[in-house]
Amino acid sequence: MSRRSLLSLGLGLGAATTLAACGGGGGGDAGGEISKDAVKLRFTWWGSDARHKRTQQAIDLFTKKYPNITVSGEFKEWNGYWDSLATTVAANDAPDIIQMDELYLASYAERGALLDLKTAEKHLKTADIDGEALKTGQVDGKQYAIPTGVAAYSIVANTDLLAQYKIPVPDDSTWTWDDLKRIGVEVSKASGGKVTGVQSWGFDSGGINIWARQAGATLYDDAGKVSIPPEVLANYWQYLLDLAKNGIAPAPSVTVERASAPLDQSGTATNTSAFGTWWNTQLTSLAAASGQNLKLLKLPTNGQPGAATAPYYKPSMFWSVSSRSKHPAEAALFVDFLLNTTEAGEVLLTDRGLPANATVRTAITPKLTATDKAAADYLGALQVGPAPRVTPNGASSIETILKRHTEEVLFERQTPQQAAAGFIKELQAEIDAA
Repeated sequence: MSRRSLLSLGLGLGAATTLAACGGGGGGDAGGEISKDAVKLRFTWWGSDARHKRTQQAIDLFTKKYPNITVSGEFKEWNGYWDSLATTVAANDAPDIIQMDELYLASYAERGALLDLKTAEKHLKTADIDGEALKTGQVDGKQYAIPTGVAAYSIVANTDLLAQYKIPVPDDSTWTWDDLKRIGVEVSKASGGKVTGVQSWGFDSGGINIWARQAGATLYDDAGKVSIPPEVLANYWQYLLDLAKNGIAPAPSVTVERASAPLDQSGTATNTSAFGTWWNTQLTSLAAASGQNLKLLKLPTNGQPGAATAPYYKPSMFWSVSSRSKHPAEAALFVDFLLNTTEAGEVLLTDRGLPANATVRTAITPKLTATDKAAADYLGALQVGPAPRVTPNGASSIETILKRHTEEVLFERQTPQQAAAGFIKELQAEIDAA
C-alpha cells in the first residue's frame, strides 16, 4: 500500500471519525498538573544511528530530572517511518511525541491527529522562538508543531575555485540572478569546461518558493490553493534552461543524475561547480565532502523591491504531540526540555538543524564546528520575511511533480510555459483529491 493510501486510511478512517466525535481530543489535559505517579511516554523519530545516540542521551537527561516519567524511543529510517506512523494513527495507538515533517504536517493536523500545543503552554514555552519560525508549525491558526531547528536557502560558493580562476567572490548584498549567470559564464570559460559555474537546481520546493516570493507571489494562498502565477514559474524554468544551454550548468543528463544522487556526489561536493543552491545547514556536510573552502552567500535577487525579504525560515523538522496522548502535559514537558534547555541543546547540537530556540542556539555556538558556526552566523544576519503557508494536505508529492517537470524542461520535451501550466494543474489536482 502506498504512503498516501496508508495516510488516507490512518487519518481518514481511524483518527478523523473518532477524533471528530470527541472534539479532537480523547487524551488527558494538556494544561493540567504534571503527574507525580509513574508515566510512560512513547517517542518516535527517524534518522541515523548518530541521531539515535544523541536522542537517547537527551532522553536520559530528561528522565533523570523527572524520574517518574519513562520515555521509550521508537526510531526508524525515513523510508519506513511514515507508513509506520500512519498505521499506528489508524489503530489509535500513535506515539505520544512525534517527530514531524513539514510536508506531512497539514495532513495529520487537519484530520485531528495532533494536539494544539497552545493548549499546553503551561508546560511548553515558546518565547525564545522567532514568531515566523513558530508560524511554520501552524495550521488554521493552531500550533500543531514546533520546529526543532531552522534553516534558510542560500548559495554555497567554492572560494578556492573562484581564486584559482581569478574571479572575485560576488557581493551578495547587491547581486542579481543575471550576475550569477555572468559569473557562471566566466567560471565555465576559465576552467575550459572542467568546472561549471553553477550547479543546476529545480528539484526542491525551496527554489520555487524563493522565486515566487521575490516576484511578490506565493506558492500557495491562505486557503491552500496553488497560487504561483504561471508566468513566474515559466520564468523560473526558463532561467534554468538558459543555464544549461549556455554551458553555465552541466548537461541535463548530468544534472538529473546528480539530483538523485547523495549530497557527496553533487557538483558542489565534487568541486565541479563553483556555485550551488543549498540550505545553509548543509554547509558542514558539503565542506567535508569537498575538502575546499566554501562560503555561504545570500541568494541573488531579481532586483525588485521586497525581493531582499524573500528568504524564510524552513523548519528542519518539528516536534508534535498526539491528540490521543493520555499524558499530553508530560509529553509537552518533554518537548519543552528538548527545545528550551541548554543541557539538551548541548547534546543534540545541530543534529536536527540549528536550534529554533535563539537562547539555546547562542549557548551551543562555542561548541560548533567552524562551518556550523558559519551557518549560524548566516542565519543570524539574514533578513527573513513572513513564513510561507504550510504545505497543504495532498501536496506532499510536490517535489516528485517538480522533478518531473524540471527534467521535461531541461531535455526540452516541454517549454517552460507548458511545464508551468502542467505543474500547477497537477499539484492542484493532488490537493483537491486529498
